[in-house]
Amino acid sequence: MFSRKGIIFVVSAPSGAGKTTLCQRLCSMDSGIKHSVSYTTRKPRPGEINDIHYTFIDEDEFRAMISEGDFVEWASVHGNLYGTSKRRIAHMVDSGIDVILDIDVQGARQIRSFFPDSVSLFILPPSMDVLKERLSGRMSDSPKVIAARIQKATDEIMEYENYSYVIVNDALDKALAELKAVVAAERIKTFRTDHRWIKENFGNVKSCMKEHFKTY
Repeated sequence: MFSRKGIIFVVSAPSGAGKTTLCQRLCSMDSGIKHSVSYTTRKPRPGEINDIHYTFIDEDEFRAMISEGDFVEWASVHGNLYGTSKRRIAHMVDSGIDVILDIDVQGARQIRSFFPDSVSLFILPPSMDVLKERLSGRMSDSPKVIAARIQKATDEIMEYENYSYVIVNDALDKALAELKAVVAAERIKTFRTDHRWIKENFGNVKSCMKEHFKTY
């Protein structure tokens, strides 16, 4: 049976560009790809569920995990710590499940360094004005936090050149279709093919054809 290891998809964007929504929509539609749940010291926002949106832990526990080498990447973002578990990723990839990582540009650099065959995508908002509106609409964030996110967004957007794909999230359905297209194309690239399966099933095609034509 045709089999392969899972693919790691790294998705980054400035805060408010909609990357988390896109990743969640994709995972809800495609059982072959799972959203990697990151660890964070940030407090849950309304509606967020532990081990579904994030695994929420305190700073002492987070720093203990750093010391033990549990993270493939971790970063401090707006005063909170975020990290991606090596064990969680390895388990999914080895099981043939594609993994989508919704992480910032700092974490993406570390992931690309550790997993050079990962596929990176950058999500852009339609414009800075739209981005500011989206961030200002987050009632759970203070004006100070919103201002910091807007300031950081400009620097993050300039990172887009380091990614394999760029998607502009001006319409959710369109952006989602483009994200799905990237996943579909990456899955059928030649270097990801199960070459052993092909050889087992088609390796003796030439000899079989010769025997077939001998009968005529």
